[in-house]
Amino acid sequence: MKKPPTQATNSSSPRNVVVREVPIELCQFIKFGGLSDTGGEAKQLVGEGRVLLNGNVETQKGKKLVAGDVVKVDGHTIIVKLA
Repeated sequence: MKKPPTQATNSSSPRNVVVREVPIELCQFIKFGGLSDTGGEAKQLVGEGRVLLNGNVETQKGKKLVAGDVVKVDGHTIIVKLA
């Protein structure tokens, strides 16, 4: 499995990911935020218990996220921000 991209941010710096509308499903947001390459990979991350939502392990792949929710995968943190 490919590791999440480091891009210009390091793993300790949360990054805002702007979405057009909320709610957005967790797996969609993980993919959109660049923490996985595919939706299937995002589902696998959630299924393996590697995703934290607001500090808690989240295992619901279709969990609906709203603005301000914080998602962490393997040390990379992204935050739902509404456009």
